[in-house]
Amino acid sequence: MKTARLTAAMAGVVALTVSACGGSAQSGTDRTANQKLVDGKTFTYAIPTDPGTLDPAITVLSVARNLDQFLYDALINLDAKGQPEAALAEKWEATTTTASFTLRKGVTCSDGSPLTAADVAANINFVGDPANKSPLAGVTVKSGTKAVANADKVTITSGAPDAFLLRNIAGLPIVCAKGLADRKTLAKGENGTGMFTMSEIVPNDHYTLTRRKDYRWGPGQFDPKQRGLPEKVTIRVIPNMTTTSNLLLSGEVNAASVIGQDQQRLKAQRLYHADIVSPFGELFFNQAPGRFGADQAMRRALTQAIDLPQVAKVLTRDGSAPVKGMVTIEPRPCEGDSATGKIPGFDVAAAKAALDQAGWKPGPDGIRVKDGKRLALTAIYGTQAGPTMPPGAELMQQGWKSVGVDVTLKGVDSPGLSQSLFATGEWDISMAPLGLTLPSQLVPFMSGGEPPQGTNFAHIKNSQYDALVAKAATKAGQAGCADWMAAESALYERQDVVQFANSVVPTYGSNAKFDIVNGYIKPATIRMYA
Repeated sequence: MKTARLTAAMAGVVALTVSACGGSAQSGTDRTANQKLVDGKTFTYAIPTDPGTLDPAITVLSVARNLDQFLYDALINLDAKGQPEAALAEKWEATTTTASFTLRKGVTCSDGSPLTAADVAANINFVGDPANKSPLAGVTVKSGTKAVANADKVTITSGAPDAFLLRNIAGLPIVCAKGLADRKTLAKGENGTGMFTMSEIVPNDHYTLTRRKDYRWGPGQFDPKQRGLPEKVTIRVIPNMTTTSNLLLSGEVNAASVIGQDQQRLKAQRLYHADIVSPFGELFFNQAPGRFGADQAMRRALTQAIDLPQVAKVLTRDGSAPVKGMVTIEPRPCEGDSATGKIPGFDVAAAKAALDQAGWKPGPDGIRVKDGKRLALTAIYGTQAGPTMPPGAELMQQGWKSVGVDVTLKGVDSPGLSQSLFATGEWDISMAPLGLTLPSQLVPFMSGGEPPQGTNFAHIKNSQYDALVAKAATKAGQAGCADWMAAESALYERQDVVQFANSVVPTYGSNAKFDIVNGYIKPATIRMYA
């Protein structure tokens, strides 16, 4: 379980992503305007890296959670504006400490057996039990949360106050009884409640899914007989963005997120696209005891040593969006700006002075030395982030070298990133951003237990942040926004996180259209064209 902790929260196109709600901006006129809806087609979706385990209570990798959308449904859906609508549940209500859901009638599992309220309660209790070490504990379900079933109703008592309890609990993917009894089946995408079932898995190559003919509990007033629904879905693992773009243009791939210069070719051909704003330039420093980043003055020096606006241009290729806070996917529950003025600017002289004061003196080759030890650090980034990440990382590396810090860059895939952050701890600087739809989802990554007991991968201890989020959690929804924003500012001010670039990430459609909700393609919205 240690190697699967990354997720919801760090990935989108990068590494982790945690989602509970949020929609995408849709493109305007596109080629499908002159095409007709067709039935019986296969929807081919390209992803940049293999998802690994598909157990939705164990993984937080965005690429895995994206695939899970096809296999496991949640209690309620959220439309593109973030408004709740029926899914597995037809009725619901919630406060900051309790919630209840009444299940729809006729919901079945992929093997045809009925989904029961007891099954739903068991899903919630698994994540809520700290002994199971689910990476979703504290992110979407508070540790200690308990659920009980009575007939077709599930009642939940949160383990701690949760300002967004409804959206968090309601977004948990629900698996069936056989999966709860044997979680190895969930790793393979079996025993689901979703629109599709897993037919074939070829790791690092492709995943084939088949649409369920009995599926009727899709978003809102979902009609299983409507035109254009795909019969099958093929998920292809294609690491190269240019290859993916070529396949989109040829029609061999129907959907893919594309970052970098290949976007221009796709836009020129008027391909449909649904866009989200994703964090792309974001730094974390390992603050574990004995690590360079444990000293705030050193974190600040590393930040001042690089020209963040210039790196942002390289990373986003001018497809940037303003940085206003940790939550980027619309609709943001808290408007405002927690970042501006809180992140140190480019100041090489100040960075050098801080290193001098800390006793790190330039060596013969320019790299600083202290007590006979060279100042050598390791920075990791996700290879699935696209072609702009390596040059962006190299530009940061040059900035650090200019002040006497020798930084080795290490590109790793999603499972490797998860391994480094949540298992081995062998890293000093992480360039893997956290994609969030709610400010509460950030809490377990910025406070509390460190791996393997928790998800506080950077070993952050910020008392001001902890106090503010505790206060915010007692206020329902937007009532606590001032506290949530102040809490984020407390992280920026201590360089617990350095967020400097957001990117507009389009997911292109070729002979297909779809909505993106929570940062993921919503399967029931896919329509095929010819």
